[in-house]
Amino acid sequence: MPEPRYPTLAELTSSARALAVRRPGLCGMRQVGVSRAGRPLHLLSVGHARRAVLVVAGAHANEPTGGPTLLALAERVLRERRLRTGRSWHFLVCADPDGASLHRTPAPRSLLEYHLGFFRPAGPEQPEWSPAALPPDRLPPETLALTGVIDELRPYLQVSLHGTDLGGSWVQLTRDIPGLAAPFARSAARLRIPVETGASDAAGWPVSGPGVHVMPGPGAGAAYPSMPDDARSSTWYRTHRYGGLTAVVEVPMWASDLVDDGAPHPDPPEALRQLARRLLGDARMVEEVHREALPRLGGPEGPLLRAARWGLDLVPGLASDWTHTAPADTTRAYVSSVDAFARRLPLRAAAMLLRVLRENDDRAAPRLEHLVRMWSASFADQFHARWVPLPHQVEHQSRTVVAAALHARGRAA
Repeated sequence: MPEPRYPTLAELTSSARALAVRRPGLCGMRQVGVSRAGRPLHLLSVGHARRAVLVVAGAHANEPTGGPTLLALAERVLRERRLRTGRSWHFLVCADPDGASLHRTPAPRSLLEYHLGFFRPAGPEQPEWSPAALPPDRLPPETLALTGVIDELRPYLQVSLHGTDLGGSWVQLTRDIPGLAAPFARSAARLRIPVETGASDAAGWPVSGPGVHVMPGPGAGAAYPSMPDDARSSTWYRTHRYGGLTAVVEVPMWASDLVDDGAPHPDPPEALRQLARRLLGDARMVEEVHREALPRLGGPEGPLLRAARWGLDLVPGLASDWTHTAPADTTRAYVSSVDAFARRLPLRAAAMLLRVLRENDDRAAPRLEHLVRMWSASFADQFHARWVPLPHQVEHQSRTVVAAALHARGRAA
């Protein structure tokens, strides 16, 4: 059988609407906002209890598993009455429809194919993260739609469906959910998905179990001082106004057992210094192509170029953090996670810049394509990448969301 592909946003929306039509007494679907380009944002609701779970898909355009997971969850909630007992479920079909229109890898067979259609907006343009980078009067309409839904529903649990290109699965919590770590680990083991025990995204955070990271409270030192944003300013923390919490559930497209190796690394500081040097060198090669081609491109800077530029601007600070700050973790898993991070930044910038150069038939495109091909192959080879079947990605993410909903203890609205 051919591998199932990731559905388009139009297909996701159509499927969600079909659910609402099929069970009109139990389901409803409505528009809750529009994007900057005028695309609608839709909310599918199942059940009528005041105590609510909000599930958000599509916050990052390059993380496509969330859409099919959202549909699978809605179907499961309709089938299983126990999941609707005492709670209603609400599904934001796609938090960033404009981004979804630009990321174009419905059925990637390799990391190269994934990157040839890659798009991920600059941080200030990401719906969940814009409050950490912009003043309230400049927030994009997608963010305002999401915060409006949170304020209306006052969910005891918000779940944001995220993913990673290559690595393992992990969960980030704004407050601990006791009892979540065990079902999360069982699900990952049964589906042969590694648990990312040293995720660089959660460097230095407390853990409530392998791969389940709890965001530190105010005043905690940052593992990467140069990073310009703070999760406590994101939409993830909006639920705290109402006694709720947020769980961010990450699942990989390609798995690597290197991110699940809890053995001590022989020399983490030196390893991170080497990764910093490689990151600077790789970014420099992309910068050179960008500087050469930019005068020929003309016109206003579009979202692809803005995103590439934003990623490259992070590089010097991160390289300095890894060189001069003590490692937040000393395991092989953590060093591998930082290694993956160091590969992603220049590769993603190169991939998005390549798309712009190709659209303009620019003579620098072949040089950049060589880098994207070389780095994609190196990433896959170094991490022994193996594809996680899409049904397994969806099943693991769905199981984790259900476990979080059953174990979370937020106040009723």
